Amino acid sequence: MEARWQRRILRQLVVERTLMRTRVLSFVVAPIVVFAAACSSGSHDAMDMSGAGSNETSVSVPASAAFNAEDVSFAKDMIIHHGQAIKMSDLAVDRAEDPRVLALAASIKAAQDPEIATMTAWLDEWGFDAPDPMGSMDDSMDAGGNMDMDMGGMMSSAEMGRLDAASGAGFDGMFLEMMVRHHEGAVEMSQRVIDQGEYADVEALARQIIEAQNAEIAEMRAILAGAS
Repeated sequence: MEARWQRRILRQLVVERTLMRTRVLSFVVAPIVVFAAACSSGSHDAMDMSGAGSNETSVSVPASAAFNAEDVSFAKDMIIHHGQAIKMSDLAVDRAEDPRVLALAASIKAAQDPEIATMTAWLDEWGFDAPDPMGSMDDSMDAGGNMDMDMGGMMSSAEMGRLDAASGAGFDGMFLEMMVRHHEGAVEMSQRVIDQGEYADVEALARQIIEAQNAEIAEMRAILAGAS
């Protein structure tokens, strides 16, 4: 009888000790889980940026990422930059007179549309919102309402208005001069991300843009020289 009571008491002690360990473990683990969840949420919030990237003063990128802030800014800004080139090319359809200008405009749009899609996919993968390439000119302004200096060669609203109002040979000359400046800005942006970015695919695209747009700059200058 005494042995039975001893075994019962021993079992009770084991149960109580197990319960105590469970309570202690819950007390320790719960704050860790809450802290981890908060950190996870904080990291996502740090990466989540809405609107056009050109107006952001800083980009928060995790240290472990294969890309950096320059890569993000390049993708955001170049989407807007390409968008304006496409708008200019669309104007050529019913305003240009020189078939070389029409062909050039079609080539620009055919090249830059898929590049916009590529950069939009990168931003989505990285956790950032992509700007609307066909958005308003406000997307290319800084916080002070001035043209964002990170996007060289962008036309102002007034310049786009003059291009829209032109036609024939007048349009052709204006389009070529503006697009040369626009392309030069894209080349500068691309070289900057090659020098300062980290994402290999961004560098590859930047080099592609430099090669293609330098060739188009040479072509446009040749057309302008022949017309003068």
